[in-house]
Amino acid sequence: EELAPKTVRDILTLLKSVLKYTAKQLGGVFPQIDIVLPKDTRKEMRVLSREEQAVFTAYLLNNMDEQKFGVLLALLTGVRIGELCALRWENISLKDGTIRITSTMQRLKDIDANGEAKTKIVFGTPKSDTSVRTIPMCDYAISLCQRMKPRCGSAFVLSGTSDYMEPRLLQYRLERYTKDCQLEGVHFHTLRHTFATRCVEIGFDVKSLSEILGHANTAITLDRYVHASLELKRAQMNRLAAEVV
Repeated sequence: EELAPKTVRDILTLLKSVLKYTAKQLGGVFPQIDIVLPKDTRKEMRVLSREEQAVFTAYLLNNMDEQKFGVLLALLTGVRIGELCALRWENISLKDGTIRITSTMQRLKDIDANGEAKTKIVFGTPKSDTSVRTIPMCDYAISLCQRMKPRCGSAFVLSGTSDYMEPRLLQYRLERYTKDCQLEGVHFHTLRHTFATRCVEIGFDVKSLSEILGHANTAITLDRYVHASLELKRAQMNRLAAEVV
């Protein structure tokens, strides 16, 4: 299986650090090794247009169950798929109108007693310290939570019970939803990118957006998650023209 360029870069960067440390310990007699890092040929991420988002939202609201609600909540808050799968109702405060992200869910490879590689569900802390965060919800999201909240606070958001739904199964559900809406090329991360793009379009400051997304710094937000639409670019150009013409 071919590794992603970023994974290769991370491995080679670590190897470079190890070699540098080894050379220092050997007093400079360690042979110089040049490591060429692969270029990151990042593809443009799929983002829902406003029209597509309106169609998708209407679909999710129709006969909305816990899974449709969870997908819509992700579209309104930008949470990651693992964070949503691990989210319990006790982490949502209707009084404060916030979501507290403290854990994530992953399916990881595991070697059993016979040496066979299998997978298992693992709950853990988010990918970085900044990913542990409090997300303020808009009034619309709060009203949806009021509508869907079960009596049991420890229930998972995606089920309304003590049973969880893993990321792979949620992705299958999303594929079915988007197929029903005739939306192509949509993955769960598309919802996160769409959320970030809508925020930028309405003038969200990047620092606040970065903290809501749980990024380590604003550079990640700007480089990977901000996708200006042609309409937004045209509006910016017209705004510039109004100032200089």
